Parts: sequence; structure tokens; C-alpha cells
Amino acid sequence: MRVLVTGATGYIGGRLIPRLLERGHTVRVLARDPRRLAGRPWYERVEVVRGDLTEPHGLRDALAGVDAAYYLVHSMYAHGSFVDLDRRAARNFIDAAQGLRQVVYLGGLLPRGPRVSTHLASRAEVGALLRQHLPTLELRAGPVIGAGSGSFEMLRYLTERLPLMITPRWVKNEVQPIAIEDVLAYLLLGLERGVSGIVEIGGERLTFRRMMEAYAAVRGLKRTIIPVPVLAPALAARWVGLITPIPNRLAVPLVQGVVSPIIGDTTRARALFPEVRPMDYRQAVALALDRTLSGQVETRWSSALGGGPTYEVTDWEGLIREVRTLQVAAPAGRVFQMFSSLGGDRGWLAWNGAWQLRGWLDRMIGGPGLRRGRRDPRELLVGEAVDFWRVEAVDPPRLLRLRAEMRLPGKAWLQWEARGDGAGTLLVQTAGFEPKALAGWLYWWGLYPMHRLIFSGLIRAIARKAQRD
Repeated sequence: MRVLVTGATGYIGGRLIPRLLERGHTVRVLARDPRRLAGRPWYERVEVVRGDLTEPHGLRDALAGVDAAYYLVHSMYAHGSFVDLDRRAARNFIDAAQGLRQVVYLGGLLPRGPRVSTHLASRAEVGALLRQHLPTLELRAGPVIGAGSGSFEMLRYLTERLPLMITPRWVKNEVQPIAIEDVLAYLLLGLERGVSGIVEIGGERLTFRRMMEAYAAVRGLKRTIIPVPVLAPALAARWVGLITPIPNRLAVPLVQGVVSPIIGDTTRARALFPEVRPMDYRQAVALALDRTLSGQVETRWSSALGGGPTYEVTDWEGLIREVRTLQVAAPAGRVFQMFSSLGGDRGWLAWNGAWQLRGWLDRMIGGPGLRRGRRDPRELLVGEAVDFWRVEAVDPPRLLRLRAEMRLPGKAWLQWEARGDGAGTLLVQTAGFEPKALAGWLYWWGLYPMHRLIFSGLIRAIARKAQRD
């Protein structure tokens, strides 16, 4: 079957594509920025088409000749109203997708009561639009538990970092988490069996408190949880954003999603897909932990590009540049390994305290800070997050360029090149900054004395590490 996948840079889409290929499907991928897919193990086996669901131009060509499509996009990361963007994207897709045999859409379980978060209501609206106009299977899932998922990372960091938790009363509400392996199984079988309508999927029913306690048990941790009738959802979400790597734009809908009990009726799922037996929650947690701790994280919540504007450095002219070079007595491949493994748990080799302070200040003004870490301690792919940077270009064993996503009065890049020669490797480190008005110039030159020390220490630390290891 010829299948179009939207949301390929996201947590679900990036895992679904290789499994579709394994099952013999021909896959076409829609991406706003195709460069963000380069380096994926499956990249050479799919057809990549540039397109944006919020812009109708080119969508008909992207859908031409395909039998079915996966709709795996949302606009939570976008600036502005994600409800309006989600609605516009769905309508553009519907207009261009007439004639498809099937659409598979992954939505969210809805609370049984009257309180529905804006995020879940928007996802339900998208599902209703798709079902009204196209033959659509809408799978509704609760919190997805898997290495690198937003729900799992929120759960993991809260439980790991807080031995005593004063929690809102609604942690006693029941939710229905589901393992990522089961979500993928439903997505694959739903396509191949041509099912339509709403199918609610999920595993065992647990309170969010029990989810945290079960995680602590798997980790061998003792945790005390005290529910109190305070902490509004918005305040709780900001607390989550402070304690965990999850930014407020994602923490708010995640928290709002468990304020009311969210339980699915999985009767239809069991009838249609009897071979899928949802994984036990503790088993899902143990599997996610094992893959996280061993560095086998296939995709991560922070890998998605989001709906904001993107840019890249195309010409160094017009930028303020600080260029440093250092001869290193090590092969280029070894030097590349050193600078391409910076960030995350490893840190930045030099002036780590200054990096952490900059990350903390960035979080205080609404930026990502250092909390996003990185998906893999050694491997980098274009488009992935590395702390408050995003990988813009990577060409092993020669080049790595990071684009800043911290709050700045301008645009910034940090680039390394490893130029092999007969004497070893010439390491070239370039910091580039495009100031925005006077504030940008004042920022660069006001902080340059400190930046000079940091950049000098960083290139020397990379060289020492390459030569020593």
C-alpha cells in the first residue's frame, strides 16, 4: 500500500515509518523542512515531499497516488492559537485528500465529565472533521509511556527529583496510560484492516498517583505523595515546567489532560484487534527506563520541529563571528566524536556552571533552558534538540552546526569543523550572531568578555578530550 505519513519528525511518526517499511508498504513523508529528516535510518527508503498542512499549496501533489494517510500532527508547539492552526490544517488536508481509501488519525481520550481541556477538545474537533469528510479511523489514546515520550519524561523527572510531593487533589483521578509499542501496533493494524470510526485504546486504569508510585517501585525509590485541595492546573503545569525538561507549552496540555478522569471504553479495540494485548504498566515503565538508561531512544518529544518559524545560516557575511582554531593531535573522526557528544548529561566540558546559569536564566524568561537534553549521548540527527540548541547541520566526521533556541535579541549559531591533515586535525570553532537592533549589539558586546572565556575553554577542552581518550 502507498502511504503518506504526516508528522514524521514527531515522537510517533518517527517510530511508525520504519515499521511501515518493514511490513512492505511504500512510504511518502510530508515535511515542512525535509532537511530535518536527513540521517534517519529510513531516510533513503522513503519519498520526501516538502509541505505544510497549514498552507494548502502543494498538498494535492503530496497526496497524489497514495492509498492512505496517517494524520499525526498537532500545533501545541506553535506560537499563537493552536486551536485555529489545528482546524486550518485539518481543513486543508481534507480538501486535498478527497479520494483516499483511508486516513488514520491519533487523537486523545476525552474525559467523561463536562471539563475538557482546550488541547483535548481541539484534537477531538480535528478527529470529527476528518471523520465527517474522509474514511477515517480515529484512535484515541491516553498518556503514552515510552522512552522519550512527553508523558513518560514528566512522570520520570517528577518522581526521580522529588522524594516528597505535595500534589493537587486530581492526582487521584484515574487515567489510562498505554505503551508506545501498543500504540504503534494499533496504528499499523488499523491501516491494514481498513477500520473506520472511533476506537479508544489503553491499558490498565491507574490514578496518576499510582503511576508515580509504580515508577518509584520499578526504580527502587521511596516516595511520599500528599494530595491537597490546592494548585490550579495552570500553576501545576508551570511547576512541572520548572522541575522537568517539559516546556510550559507542552506541560500545560499534559497536566490539563489529567485534571479530570480520562478512561476509555476499549471494547471495540479488543473486538477489532484481539491480538493486541496492552502491556502491563509496570512492564511499560521498565522497558522505557531500560531504553532510556542504555541510550536506545528511537525518537524523543523534543525532536518535533513545531510550528514556529525556522531559519538557517546561509552566509556568514553580515554576522558577528568569533572564530577559533586549534591543532589537535588526534584523527578527525575522534575530534568529531568529542564535539558531537556535547550537551545533555555529559555537559559542555568547560565552564559547566556558566552553561547551567545561562540555562536557568533562559527558563526564567520562557526559553527551553538546558532541560531538553539530547536523545542519544553519541548520535545526532538534523533537527534534534541539544539543550537550548537545535541541530542545523551534521556531516560526520567533518562538521556540526547548532542553532540557538534560547531567548536572544537576535539569532545565534555555534559550529565546529574537523579538518584532517597530515599532522592530525585542525579544529575550527565558529560562534555566529545576527543581532536584532541595538539590543542585539549590546547583548553581544556586553557579554563578550564572558563568552570569550567560555569559547576559549570549550575548544581547548574538546582538543584535550580528543587527545587523551
